[in-house]
Amino acid sequence: MNQDYLFKASNISKYYGQNIGCKNVSLDINSGEVLGIVGESGSGKSTLLNCIYGNLEVDEGDIFLNDKSKTILNFTKISEPKLRLIQRSDLAFVHQNPRDGLRMNISAGGNIGERLMAIGHRNYGEIREIALNWLEKVEIDVSRIDDKPSTFSGGMQQRLQIARNLVTRPRLIFMDEPTGGLDVSVQAKILDLLRNLVRELGIAAVIVTHDLAVVRLLADRIIVMQNGNVIEAGLCDQVLDDPQHKYSQLLVSSVLQV
Repeated sequence: MNQDYLFKASNISKYYGQNIGCKNVSLDINSGEVLGIVGESGSGKSTLLNCIYGNLEVDEGDIFLNDKSKTILNFTKISEPKLRLIQRSDLAFVHQNPRDGLRMNISAGGNIGERLMAIGHRNYGEIREIALNWLEKVEIDVSRIDDKPSTFSGGMQQRLQIARNLVTRPRLIFMDEPTGGLDVSVQAKILDLLRNLVRELGIAAVIVTHDLAVVRLLADRIIVMQNGNVIEAGLCDQVLDDPQHKYSQLLVSSVLQV
């Protein structure tokens, strides 16, 4: 792996007692690239995602971010406050359940503005203007800026969570089943929105999903996980059109049979 990478994880392992969350997983991501992580429930993909973002402490391995000043930061070595600052600026995390990524007791505008304030914005008028612009970007009526997320539909809550995360223009966004639990018609709109925003802003992304159609639409490269291990990796179309591992073949064939 070259030194021009944006983000790199090396030999990441996480254990839950005798059970393996993920084991010896390595990956790298370049600026503007989308990496998909797929596998069945229990394959370790969400554990891996939470480890490399910093939500879970790893048992083994290193996690590197090439920051804006071209300094290589190791998440396993930096302080907790420094990690939280990076998570508010350079990184973002979109949860499957938007309620996990939103403050339900404050307004839609407040949810977006809160992340701006966390990186130093203080002018109320400016923050509100940016929030209005982002509500438009994610196709939420700007008249809802003072409404609480609890009054929104599931799809609107997910779009608000996306706005909250992208407003600081992070360099890398992590997404855990971002369309899971939504109606099919709503899923399509969210995916189209994500694809357009990621491309427009030039953001790198890691997306975890069990839905191969989601990965094919969004990802450049893909890794396939089984029992906490990466069993196949490569260009997205290459892996999905010509899977080499038996498990990958079963995943693809199960979609084709639906």
